[in-house]
Amino acid sequence: MESLFKAWKTSRKIYLNFFDSYSLNQLNKIPSDFNNNLIWNIGHVIVAQQSLIYKCSSLPMYIPEDLLIQYRPGTKPSGPVSQSEAEQLKELLIDLVSKTEADFQKGIFAAVTYIERTVVTGFHLASIEDAFEFNNYHEGLHLGYMMSLKKFV
Repeated sequence: MESLFKAWKTSRKIYLNFFDSYSLNQLNKIPSDFNNNLIWNIGHVIVAQQSLIYKCSSLPMYIPEDLLIQYRPGTKPSGPVSQSEAEQLKELLIDLVSKTEADFQKGIFAAVTYIERTVVTGFHLASIEDAFEFNNYHEGLHLGYMMSLKKFV
């Protein structure tokens, strides 16, 4: 798990760099032939992680319900993200890794039964370990998508 958390932290730092490299307008821009933007992808990986790790463990998530609704799978941007929401997402990118790692170290995931599921890409998640592995894969997919997207903003 140590290497998994290390990879996750590295990934999240790359996501965080988008806030320093692009203006809020650029983060919000949806280029033609795309259905989302850079900031939506950031919000989406935050929500997906909370859902995969906490919700499927029947544990309370660290995100507000409105973020879950706005960035869950199957959604797309409904309008531009405000500066305050961008700041919230920026903070959550790093804070949630620390909280999740601390919760893992405390053993809270060992005391729950993971709710098995098969995600839309066909991966079957049968355990919390599967969820952590898939989360890193999922975040890598979206990071790749963002690398393509950034060329058009």
